[in-house]
Amino acid sequence: MHPFVHAAATPDTPAIIMAGSGAQLTYAELEARSNRVAQLLRAHGLTRGDCIAVLMHNGLDYLPICWGAQRAGLIFVAMSTKLTADEAGYIVSDSGAKAIFASAALGAVAAEASAGLSARFASGGAIAGFADLEAALAAQPATRIADESCGRDMLYSSGTTGRPKGVKGTLPEGAIEAGDALTGLVAMLYQFGPGMMYLSPAPLYHAAPLRYCMAVHRFGGTVVVMERFDPETYLAMVEKYRITHSQLVPTMFVRMLKLPEDVRAKYDVSSLKVAIHAAAPCPVDVKHAMIGWWGPVIYEYYSATEGAGFTSITPEEWLARPGSVGKSILGEIRVLGDDDQPLPPGQTGRIYFAGGTRFEYHNDPEKTASVMSEHGATFGDIGHVDGEGYLFLTDRAAFMIISGGVNVYPQEAENALTLHPEVVDVAVFGVPDAEMGEAVKAVVQPRDMARAGPELEAELIAFVRARLSHVKCPKSVDFMAELPRHDTGKLYKRLLKDKYWAEAAA
Repeated sequence: MHPFVHAAATPDTPAIIMAGSGAQLTYAELEARSNRVAQLLRAHGLTRGDCIAVLMHNGLDYLPICWGAQRAGLIFVAMSTKLTADEAGYIVSDSGAKAIFASAALGAVAAEASAGLSARFASGGAIAGFADLEAALAAQPATRIADESCGRDMLYSSGTTGRPKGVKGTLPEGAIEAGDALTGLVAMLYQFGPGMMYLSPAPLYHAAPLRYCMAVHRFGGTVVVMERFDPETYLAMVEKYRITHSQLVPTMFVRMLKLPEDVRAKYDVSSLKVAIHAAAPCPVDVKHAMIGWWGPVIYEYYSATEGAGFTSITPEEWLARPGSVGKSILGEIRVLGDDDQPLPPGQTGRIYFAGGTRFEYHNDPEKTASVMSEHGATFGDIGHVDGEGYLFLTDRAAFMIISGGVNVYPQEAENALTLHPEVVDVAVFGVPDAEMGEAVKAVVQPRDMARAGPELEAELIAFVRARLSHVKCPKSVDFMAELPRHDTGKLYKRLLKDKYWAEAAA
């Protein structure tokens, strides 16, 4: 299916509602606007296989631009709004983008990053050197272009190590309404269908929010887009719009659970049928608490932008196997040891998916080769499978700490510290230690920075030691007002770790 089908059948159904402003587009309006986008891009000479860049905050224009590119057979690169001009310029150049759409609030970065482009459009205000998007679209017909074909996204990794890389898949053949793998997946796993109300609390430039919102439109549902996540506002939106489906990340769960009990209790979330989470490991106690609050509606998957593999687990399965991210439904899971040979169930090693979706990193064959082997592709994670084929993640391979010859996975300490009422956010990693090689360090964002100091440090270390063996526990705790975390929930742990190692070297 495709939005144009729903525009004909149910033209007045809201396709997009902005949570903050209440502004909305019906399916008829989405169809007209995406057609105008496609016409505009053709008028500027873009043809099938060409690329556009989108550097925008969540707003009413975002998804119509992506649908316009999709029906014009183009590749659309959704870019993080947190990029510097240099970082954004690299992506514009590396992707070969021939046009850019930008929010006026990001004008300075967008202007510098796209200086060589002639097709530049500003949304929500003026940017020097950019055409006004509203005026540019008004000059185009709302009819379908004559040469429609199926486009797709090319999303860049968040760049936690080195320059980000575009994850490039095959440009689909066939009609624009042809179903894709995700459409079948969400129908089967998550009950996507007509009449669904989907709440999207994360930035649309990230893979899951963008792809799942577009999947909702294939089924004729309504997407309610939050401009930014706020825990109480999220609950209010669930109640206001009788939300049936949503996708979140574990940090959002944690922030909602830390709301005062009376705040949590005043919102009706009984309309929720499916709350999907992924993107980062979820502490077992946090997920238990969420299921206790919302009921058995919380589904989990494990995958990545690359899409080389996909596991899924229902709430009922998870309650029987706490901590698992499920069985594979795309790609065969292989766990490899240090000798690159498969390990038996129960043993921990590097996780690969064999036989999954093919992909490559745009303009980087070496990076592509680095994640491939005869056993498939890896996302860089460590874990094990049990005797029934359920996958359990341990941590990222890059974050493993070797202390006194013992492998320590910081996720365990992070999960424990997350449960402390004074902890808003936490990162655990290894720092240089003359005796042990590496020592376990925690950096905590406290609820109240006035409490940061030796007394709270001792309290937090004791809290973790009551739950984990001492070798896994932080030897020291530092405090920060805010940790460097991506809007999608990914922690930029490398930025913290590099600082400590550089200071030790100096």
